[in-house]
Amino acid sequence: MEKIDGVWYMSGLSRNARGRIKNLSDLTAFVDKLGFVPLFKNEIEGFSVEEHSAAESWWTGNSDDPWELREQAACAHKLAYGKFFGGKAGFISLGYLPHFVNFRRDGYDFDSLWEEGKAKMREKKLMDLFELKSEWFSYEMKKAAGFGKGGEKNFDGTLTSLMSQTYLVMCDFKKKLNKRGEEYGLMKCAKYCPPEHIWGYDTVTAAYSTEPAESFELLVNRLTELYPAAGREAAERILKK
Repeated sequence: MEKIDGVWYMSGLSRNARGRIKNLSDLTAFVDKLGFVPLFKNEIEGFSVEEHSAAESWWTGNSDDPWELREQAACAHKLAYGKFFGGKAGFISLGYLPHFVNFRRDGYDFDSLWEEGKAKMREKKLMDLFELKSEWFSYEMKKAAGFGKGGEKNFDGTLTSLMSQTYLVMCDFKKKLNKRGEEYGLMKCAKYCPPEHIWGYDTVTAAYSTEPAESFELLVNRLTELYPAAGREAAERILKK
């Protein structure tokens, strides 16, 4: 994705290209094959959903629209979706999720992170909400945790940080509801939850017995295996939280 004279231009393939991502099954298979991948183009050529989708399909609302497919993927729960790559969106397969969790959390559940003084109060206020219910829309979280005018600041940055550390994922997208329970607005809102809520604690933390540095090395090796021309330094930049 590149912005030229105020206009966004997408990289990618033509609609006639063989092997392009055109539906949820294609997207799921693509992520499962790689193990993890950002949504948008980045410094590693070819390492994105964008570059394997039809460039003209974005934000069309059509069945092959990658923006719509990402919502479907988040809801289907066969992949983890969130801002995992330098604050930008991407996917992680369930096979590689435990190693992302182990490395990004440095082996700490959030409660332990807080007890060790390694978490921020803003992060704790958001994570405490999940003691009340398992899934929250972003606008609900912002209000309930006291962010906004006269309250805590940097809601978006705090939410992104919790996703980067794999304490939260996006698990659904829906429009807001009015007091009568009717949907309104054009844009859908993301719903968030801890990955343990979807896939279970044992599955998500399956790599905790491994040193976090070993999990990181496994991820770097996987990326350099897939894209050897990119080099180790680029792989490390992409994978560090």
